[in-house]
Amino acid sequence: MSPSSPTATPTWRQFERKVDEVKPSKTDINYLVMDYLITNGYPAAAKKFALEANIQPRADIEAIQERVEIRTAIHAGNIQTAIEKINELNPQILDENPPLHFALLRLQLVELIRSCTSTPDGDISPALEFATSQLAPRAPTNPQFLEDLERTLALLIFPSDNLSPSLAPLLQPELRKDIANRVNEAILQTQGDCKEARLRNLVKLRAWAENKAREAKKDIPDKLSLGLGDSNSSTSSTHDNSNAGTSQNGSSNDTVMTNSGDVDPMIS
Repeated sequence: MSPSSPTATPTWRQFERKVDEVKPSKTDINYLVMDYLITNGYPAAAKKFALEANIQPRADIEAIQERVEIRTAIHAGNIQTAIEKINELNPQILDENPPLHFALLRLQLVELIRSCTSTPDGDISPALEFATSQLAPRAPTNPQFLEDLERTLALLIFPSDNLSPSLAPLLQPELRKDIANRVNEAILQTQGDCKEARLRNLVKLRAWAENKAREAKKDIPDKLSLGLGDSNSSTSSTHDNSNAGTSQNGSSNDTVMTNSGDVDPMIS
């Protein structure tokens, strides 16, 4: 049903009227935006927004920088640096999360293999030694660890320009982005914060409510804009993108990250 349909006009107007009746305060909206900037690690944008909105951040903006540095190191492939910074911040983050620790070590192995195989006669012994000392002892503790290690070591056998669909993603930027996002969430949890911005939770909740309404055959408009600048966007086709990819917000000097690698629409 669309607003242009004569028979749909009353339903559309009724729905629009109900939407207009919901009037969140400007302060609440500002704090939602601030929570998003802090949770996803945009300190420069958070500082600027706090000044422009004349609000007091509910967190230490300077503390965000630690997460930003860790995220930046992971995106650059400097996994050892990232692990050291995580341990400096809180050693329990990795000690109490074996899957995340293994994922970081496997990513470090991927980076070693990438370096070793960048030349035809590259020495692969550093990668083999790292796999033997760091990952092999952990692999038997979890079937998924063993499978991940075996797949990663297969990169030493096949040329990087002709990898199978199961191996190719290991060398793609998305793996770094995914691990960086998991690390960010783990740090937030250990600090007693929500691992995901409240604004994203609201977007997910709206998408869920719309899908439920459509499943129940409720009479709602065909398309519901999220109000993010795309009049044709619909929550039913919205994908959650958080903390990965890279683009640059020139006004804030923060790296804008989304899982798809696109510019984050909530920052850009």
